[in-house]
Amino acid sequence: MRLLTRQEELVLLTIFQLKGNSYLVRIREFLTEQTGRDWSISSVYVPLSRLAREDYLREIVGQPTAKRGGKAIKYYEITEAGMVVLRELNALNQAMSKGLQTEFK
Repeated sequence: MRLLTRQEELVLLTIFQLKGNSYLVRIREFLTEQTGRDWSISSVYVPLSRLAREDYLREIVGQPTAKRGGKAIKYYEITEAGMVVLRELNALNQAMSKGLQTEFK
């Protein structure tokens, strides 16, 4: 199992949570909402690119928008390999934090 960076893990989890509405700006907004930290475009784009290169994500180019310039939005979807790595990381995190709840009450 390849261990993801925390940024990669959070980006992958965000795409999982957004279920089909995962494009760069929305991913950044969700990460900011959930973490309370401002995420720059590059702090989201770099992990997205890396995850897509490793086949954990699939890029889907949507239709051009009606706005001036008509740029198409790129959406991201988790692949089966991405789901496998998320499940493995979840199991690892649970194993590593076993007893944490009772230790610090």
